[in-house]
Amino acid sequence: MVKTSPYRLTLLVCLAEILGLGSIAAFPALLPTFQTEWQLSNTAAGWISASYYGGYMILVPLLTSITDRVDARRIMGLGALFSVVTGIGYAYLANGLWSALALRFLSGASLAAIYMPGLKVVSDHTEGQGTLQSRFISFYTASFSIGASLSYLLAGEINAIAGWRWAFLASAISGAGALMLIIIYVPSAQVREGKSQALLADFRVVFKSRAAMGYILAYAAHMWELFSLRSWIVAFLAFSLQLQPAGSWTWSPTQLAFIINLIGLPASVGGNELSRIFGRQKVISIVMIISAVLGVILGFSAALPYWLVASLAILYGTTIVGDSASLTAGVVAAAPAGYRGTTLAVHSTLGFCSAFLGPMTVGIVLDLFGGNRLAWGMGFVCMAVGCLLGPVFLSKLKSGKKCPSEIYNRRVL
Repeated sequence: MVKTSPYRLTLLVCLAEILGLGSIAAFPALLPTFQTEWQLSNTAAGWISASYYGGYMILVPLLTSITDRVDARRIMGLGALFSVVTGIGYAYLANGLWSALALRFLSGASLAAIYMPGLKVVSDHTEGQGTLQSRFISFYTASFSIGASLSYLLAGEINAIAGWRWAFLASAISGAGALMLIIIYVPSAQVREGKSQALLADFRVVFKSRAAMGYILAYAAHMWELFSLRSWIVAFLAFSLQLQPAGSWTWSPTQLAFIINLIGLPASVGGNELSRIFGRQKVISIVMIISAVLGVILGFSAALPYWLVASLAILYGTTIVGDSASLTAGVVAAAPAGYRGTTLAVHSTLGFCSAFLGPMTVGIVLDLFGGNRLAWGMGFVCMAVGCLLGPVFLSKLKSGKKCPSEIYNRRVL
């Protein structure tokens, strides 16, 4: 493998990741527009939001696990190319529930080929850097927030000027930029040499690792909360605006969503640094509990003055990602030797399974409670309950007690 400066490499792969995320928030950022134009219920909107993560969830086990055997850089390039195709496809073909559902599913599949394979490239090229590797991984993980925040902002601003179809075309252009970066600048990743065992056997190794599974299941709890918020935050802020006196605020929901997601970069990196000082399990558990409490408070705050709602949302956006880089750095460190790609595949699959189920469940809750202030409060309670499972999984696995994943693994493995 060609030696590359880990600083330069991490920066380039982070840029490719950010550009590859151009479409991730395009639908949730414009959710009020689509609900009005296509007459979508909250449940239907939740399904469309969830379908993006469903596409990711289904393909990431294969696309990430094979990076132990196939150059991860090539997988990233295919993902970037597919993001261009799906962005153009949505711009020209989406016209209602079913077309949007299918196209968002395919768009999520493109992310599956970019995000975790990119993390594999970074972790491979920072091997032997000691504590610096954790920081490189945290910067890559935190860069997800930059990509998501820019996606919210650009979708909202372009929609206001030229309409939503141009917003999706812009995401295709962003994907083309990621493809060029990957082709020209991103180096090859490590590939395991020698005879390989069956792919299923690789997964068995990971499922039997208690240390890795503790972080993986906690990550799944984190993703339930995080992506439920990312799918519904613009709609929640738009609902809150309807309850405010006329002219009480000037920032649009998508502009606020941009700030809420952008704050994730320093929050995620800072959380990882605190984990290195005070202990990873302790910091992650504390952050998750605080995040869940703030989420419930925010959910019932819609009728409060908008400046207060916005402040709570920004604070919640800080805590909700405070454990993100810590969880991913923890699972990389805990990965069985020679199975980093497969470990990341399990990590990402279970995480985005939660990311798929969370937004859909919140949409159902909103409709069940009538879409009013109580409904939004209960929707955020739903997010918080999922998050609170994270400390439970970490505690059970670290203490040697049986947890649901261990019982399942013993039955099927």
